[in-house]
Amino acid sequence: MAVTTYRQRWTLDDRAASVWHSLPVDIPPGCDGLSVTLTVPDVEGAVIDLGCEGAGGWRGWSGGARRSFAITPTAATPGYLAGELEAGVWWVVIGLHRVPVEGVELVIEAVTGPVSVTPGLAEYAAATAAVGVPARPPRRELPAPDGLRWVAGDFHAHSLHSDGSTPIANLAALGVLAGLDVLAITDHNTEAHHLELPGLSRQFGIGLIPGQEVTTESGHANAFGAIGVIDFRRPASTWVSEVAQRGGLLSINHPLGGDCSWRQPLPEHPALAEIWHSSWLDRRWGGPVAWWEAWGLSNTIPIGGSDWHNPTSLAPPGTPTTWIAIDAAAEGPDELPTAVLEGMAAGRTAISAGYNAPVVLRNANEFVVLDAPNTVLITPEGTRHPIRTPHETLPAHTAGGHVLVDHTGTFIAITN
Repeated sequence: MAVTTYRQRWTLDDRAASVWHSLPVDIPPGCDGLSVTLTVPDVEGAVIDLGCEGAGGWRGWSGGARRSFAITPTAATPGYLAGELEAGVWWVVIGLHRVPVEGVELVIEAVTGPVSVTPGLAEYAAATAAVGVPARPPRRELPAPDGLRWVAGDFHAHSLHSDGSTPIANLAALGVLAGLDVLAITDHNTEAHHLELPGLSRQFGIGLIPGQEVTTESGHANAFGAIGVIDFRRPASTWVSEVAQRGGLLSINHPLGGDCSWRQPLPEHPALAEIWHSSWLDRRWGGPVAWWEAWGLSNTIPIGGSDWHNPTSLAPPGTPTTWIAIDAAAEGPDELPTAVLEGMAAGRTAISAGYNAPVVLRNANEFVVLDAPNTVLITPEGTRHPIRTPHETLPAHTAGGHVLVDHTGTFIAITN
């Protein structure tokens, strides 16, 4: 057993040099485990993130949600990857998310050797075992073009693998209760949660899409697909091409989301953006649509996300609901994630406020507007089409994003 200790006062100058700092730890051959503890004094204004990079690659991130973690060949703290501890230099990564003016003294202790208790693991297992499979509400069948069908999804949710309050099993149960066919699990700066998804998808009958919220102080983006970790410490301009090369999809998250608003320079825009985020509380406010228009209505595929973390979150999973037109032959939780990512890449999306809320669908060369009488469909050019009845169709002559509003100016639904 060996102990490596770092005691240092970190200042605003350190944060100005870099938000992230890596502290080396030597891992000997045949190491049984690594335990790390971060001690942060109880001072106002100190928010410190924690993560780990192994000699062979990224091993996990807990941000500010945990102060300790352990990794062994067979087990790890939620948010971290178990597996062989390759010999060489590892790194305890800290993020100086917020540092008070007077600085903050941090103590990082890394212990190599046998791990008696893996922080968070037993609690996670117990919480998972306590979740039952709920009954699904009646399915909403929407008209679709030949060979396609519309399925319901939510593309932003967090578990105990990052800063969520619940295991993935409970997220799956909440998704089923909301009527969803798919739910993306998008924990921050980690892929440790991906290992659970196939088994829980089959258990709960919902397609769980592997995701990662690539998280920085200047903006967040969701990388969808089993594509490995995207390094949040690299410039955001590299994320777009890297995700595409690996066969995934990248989406700008909550671009007007308070201190998480998107402020990263991107010479190349990803295809997707989370136009409808749960923080859009007053939908008479046109900010999200104005951002969409400025970013590019014709080349930005809209998706939505609840960004669920815990019961006090702004909205439950499925609020809003993103509808995706997928290959009608794709069935079951094993096939749905791939089919949904393909449908998104093709631009076949629509968003409603909830599972049973009014919706406008682009079906081939026509729009179908459902459950939205006395509203107006507005084209990218500003042309307005009145909707009189609960089920109307009209020609879809114009490409790009369309919005549905009511007589108060409230945005009711959007579609690509």
